[in-house]
Amino acid sequence: MRIIGIDPGYAIIGYGVLDYDNTGSFHVAAYGAITTEPNVTFELRLKKIYDDLNYVLGRTKPDVMAIEKLFFTNNKTTGIGVGEARGVVLLTAAQAGLEIHEYTPNEIKNAVTGYGRAEKKQVMELTRMLLDLKELPKPDDTADALAVAICHAHTYSSDLSRFIHN
Repeated sequence: MRIIGIDPGYAIIGYGVLDYDNTGSFHVAAYGAITTEPNVTFELRLKKIYDDLNYVLGRTKPDVMAIEKLFFTNNKTTGIGVGEARGVVLLTAAQAGLEIHEYTPNEIKNAVTGYGRAEKKQVMELTRMLLDLKELPKPDDTADALAVAICHAHTYSSDLSRFIHN
């Protein structure tokens, strides 16, 4: 199964594409970030996200998308922009015919570290180790997207094993 993990945003959208097989091993197929310029109108930033994500999906051909659910408490203005960008990501995935799975930050932390309140540095280091990477990809949004993909792989295999054993 090829999974694209997405860490949504509107300035930086991290993505990580993993191949995950029934032996439980990962292969990193691609990762990176879609970036938009702050001096461009917001609608053009959303268009760039749409265009660039279409390019990434066409190049990597994932089977499924895993995306982090929005969680914000303080800056509502930024949250609205991220929500709009996230909507573009979801639309792009739906148009590509991808199955979409959403995970909270705590679900992602738990899937990667075994502890839903793990610190960001712990999640990032375990992501690096699980994927056998020499260094953590930059920017952090890219590493976060890889963690989202790992979360889906672990959740999917766990759900599948429950289905098979029942």
